[in-house]
Amino acid sequence: MFKKPVFSATAGDRSPRVRLSELSAGYPGRPVLHQLDADIPALAITALVGPNGSGKSTLLGVVAGVIRPTSGELRHNGGRPPAFVPQRGAVGDALPLTVRQTVEMGRWGDRGPWRRLTRRDRATVDTAMERLAVTDLAARQLAELSGGQRQRVLIAQGLAQESDLLLLDEPTTGLDPEARERITSLLTELVTDGVTVVQATHDLAAARSADACLLLHDGHLAGQGDPAQLLTASTLARIWQPV
Repeated sequence: MFKKPVFSATAGDRSPRVRLSELSAGYPGRPVLHQLDADIPALAITALVGPNGSGKSTLLGVVAGVIRPTSGELRHNGGRPPAFVPQRGAVGDALPLTVRQTVEMGRWGDRGPWRRLTRRDRATVDTAMERLAVTDLAARQLAELSGGQRQRVLIAQGLAQESDLLLLDEPTTGLDPEARERITSLLTELVTDGVTVVQATHDLAAARSADACLLLHDGHLAGQGDPAQLLTASTLARIWQPV
């Protein structure tokens, strides 16, 4: 079993936005994460990398606050709740939502689903849509969009929450190279604007372009630090070796 980190380092001099201390988590009868000690640096892109079943989505859920740790500590150094952007496939095509309605859902945390949006809410939605270049899609049904367009809409919904911590589950999976590059550039711009980004990804190109990386294997932290030093061919072969 691969338990010891293969590499450990902080991302430059950045202070942690999130700190995990001996954190374990999972589901009834099924532990997933085991005593993780890690920092997620502020004002940076952190990639969560590992094989299927390694615990990436569970860790995102814990940081998002939708999964409770079974032991250990999770510490947030920020004032706003995280904004969580699920995989595109988690948003049903059957829902009769327009693009604007989808982005407006990002205001529900402050406003609730049944109260009318205020002028400020609408301005926040407008800004998020402009930032992700989806304003011209406002009246389109979400199910009509391409994969890249839908991903930008979901990120706009996350931005509408006005959080300084954006969590994304596989944001570039299934996208063509141009769409992947556009999403990666957008995330870099968000960091420049003061947002901390954490993305679970199988896309090694996206992971290597991140500022920091947490490498997971079988629910354990196999390494953390600079992606260029961590995501080497030998390390990846060891992590993805057949069981």
